[in-house]
Amino acid sequence: MIDVTAYLRRIGAKVDGPPSAESLHLLHRAHVERVPYECLEIWLGRPTTVDPRESVARIMRGRGGYCYHLNGAFSLLLKALGYRVTRHLGGIQGRAGGPANVDGGHLVLTVSGLPGPGNPGGEWLVDQGLGDAIHDPLPLVEGTYRQGPFTYGLRPSEVEPGGWRFDHDPRGDFLGMDFRAGPAAMTEFAAMHDFLSTSPESGFVRVATVQRRDASGVDVMRGLVLARLGDREHTQTAWTERDYFEMLADVFGLSLPDVTPVERAKLWQRLWTAHEKWSDSY
Repeated sequence: MIDVTAYLRRIGAKVDGPPSAESLHLLHRAHVERVPYECLEIWLGRPTTVDPRESVARIMRGRGGYCYHLNGAFSLLLKALGYRVTRHLGGIQGRAGGPANVDGGHLVLTVSGLPGPGNPGGEWLVDQGLGDAIHDPLPLVEGTYRQGPFTYGLRPSEVEPGGWRFDHDPRGDFLGMDFRAGPAAMTEFAAMHDFLSTSPESGFVRVATVQRRDASGVDVMRGLVLARLGDREHTQTAWTERDYFEMLADVFGLSLPDVTPVERAKLWQRLWTAHEKWSDSY
């Protein structure tokens, strides 16, 4: 279904032999560092779907996506490499006081059959779509986990019997994520994807977001403001069109080869207008 060799080349990963916990970690780190979490297609006026094959094609063109795209594509890569992958229905609890939920607002992956130190059951939480969260897979075992400068938690979900709860680092973009234990079909995410990509209430529609995690921290671009969190912390604003697209290329690896000069100009104008409105509100 996909060109595995080309996909591995895209993320700069080389794996040999059968599936293993070590190779799973290598693949996860390579993917999350080289394929950014981003919603720019929404701001470019380009509709997307939750079809993993479409997501793979876009990633191969040098782009990224959010959870449905990133985890959908990554699940195809893992399956093609022989991993036992399950997709799950999840939901994000933000910082605005909303309740924990499993509303389909997040696509979650687990991989099973790979026991390792601290994980005798061999089941792992694998998630490319949490933006500023995990860098490596987490053992699906209740506990607290340190990855670089951030601390995460896993525990049984309080809103989904038999499910799990991921607790984000206190500095993260959201409080946590709950997910259902059983498998989910991609069609179960279609309605929420439509909401997230079109509704004025959607965070993706309100703010153009790009994020990239690495071993020592996370880079986050919200609108025209670039922030670094983790090993070092600073913010920088893109005051010109050139600055913005250079930041995308230099920090996130987004040279946008599939975006025409006319589309770039329109995107910049939308971003600048949104930035002015945001500035006026403070």
